[in-house]
Amino acid sequence: MSDTHYDIIIIGTGAGGGTMLDTLRKSGKRILVLERGTFLPKEKANWDAGEVFQKERYHNAEDFLDDRGEPFQPETSYWVGGSTKFYGAAMFRLRETDFQRVQHAGGVSPKWPLTYADFEPYYTKAEKLYSVHGKSNLDPTEPYRSAGYPHDAISHEPVIQELYDTLTHKGYRPFYLPLGIRLNEQDPLRSACIRCDTCDGFPCLIDAKADADVTCIRPALNDSNVTLLTHARATRLLTNAQGNEIKAVEVESGGSQRQFSADIVVVSCGAINSALLFQQSATDRHPDGLANRSGQVGRNFMKHQNAAIMALSRQANPTVFQKTLGLNDFYYGDKEFNFPMGHIQLMGKANKDMIGADAPALAPDFVLEKVAHHTTDWWLMAEDLPDPDNRIELRKGKRILHYKANNEEGFNRLRTKWKAILQECTPCDSTLDHTLYFGKTISLAGVSHQNGTMRFGTDPATSVLDLNCKTHEIDNLYVVDASFFVSSGAVNPSLTIIANAIRVGEHILDRMK
Repeated sequence: MSDTHYDIIIIGTGAGGGTMLDTLRKSGKRILVLERGTFLPKEKANWDAGEVFQKERYHNAEDFLDDRGEPFQPETSYWVGGSTKFYGAAMFRLRETDFQRVQHAGGVSPKWPLTYADFEPYYTKAEKLYSVHGKSNLDPTEPYRSAGYPHDAISHEPVIQELYDTLTHKGYRPFYLPLGIRLNEQDPLRSACIRCDTCDGFPCLIDAKADADVTCIRPALNDSNVTLLTHARATRLLTNAQGNEIKAVEVESGGSQRQFSADIVVVSCGAINSALLFQQSATDRHPDGLANRSGQVGRNFMKHQNAAIMALSRQANPTVFQKTLGLNDFYYGDKEFNFPMGHIQLMGKANKDMIGADAPALAPDFVLEKVAHHTTDWWLMAEDLPDPDNRIELRKGKRILHYKANNEEGFNRLRTKWKAILQECTPCDSTLDHTLYFGKTISLAGVSHQNGTMRFGTDPATSVLDLNCKTHEIDNLYVVDASFFVSSGAVNPSLTIIANAIRVGEHILDRMK
């Protein structure tokens, strides 16, 4: 067999590609994994907020253009493990209704071609693989489960526990965030995680975060049938003369072009870059990009409506590992607003350098440090709706991301509602008395939740991928990142990407038998 031919090629090592490798690695098939980056270095800067947030030390994506022609750099990075190296490891299942048609104030979230029941067994496998901690029957929107969480919920520190108790007393239903970290609170000496304050948004210096690199890629490298090639950027997918099969993957590596072939090619570059790879692989048979007879490649880009809110109190908040509490009471709306609003969760604890990344340049460090010691930090998320005009486009070699926010009324209500609830739940005799709020809506550069650019479905006229995430038009080409999403829901997408990669991986195993 040629040393450039494999049974399977996987392009990308993030939540989709890494999990796909874990699913296939014991098959005995020869697998080549291509990663345009390399292993993220272990260094003190991993836990340095100034380096990570202000200097953006690990953001290495190329510049894009917005639809006004203005350049920007997406807040994403090319490393083994992909975006999971920096994620907060919040591992949510989409709600059962997220797979159905949902009316929002700003439009309709369409029905998926599969249901929650189709994904449920794979969610269970995904939670086990990524060491998810949680507690059932607290979140009022939680879908049914065939098994409990594989690990106990991560405990709240005292200030957050008091807030949890107060919210519960007021009639709200907070819950423990489901988190994928390698923590053992019962036996700390056996715990990889030390509950530090540099988790959410940071690479983990001690490999305690259940990212795709630590969980899937490194263990697979012990298998003789697996080859990982780093600094290897897939530049084109080459088809046969009929245009119905990928005959080679063109790769830029070490300053030269190489080609590799495989019986099955799996693309998992992230929703933006996967769509770009398809577009830049256009041929006479596929003049608008591979598998794009529907015209849907690159369209319906979604990234959630996201905002960070820092609630400032006169009392200090000494919490270290803060990201443990969530609230979904307004996921479907409330009595005053009969449309979905979204999801609320704690962020990692802010410090002066994280605040300084968005503060005025002349703000002195001692002021930023004082502020950081008195905040409780929240992440609010709402669904943006699929819009064919929100798209990634390759034009004359330029990468253009067209995006206009939609469905904002519910999100704005959620922000107003949450500030009012925090004031209601933190009277002056409480540990925290939130009296001032500041924060930001996440800009176009914040694409960590990117999804939807190559939706799956049963109709080749309106979708790019079939129900097994194989392209309708090319028989050996699959996509397993968040490109396949039909809608975004209002919870973190990582677990759904992982569950789907397991589902598609098992299909590929059956196919190759």
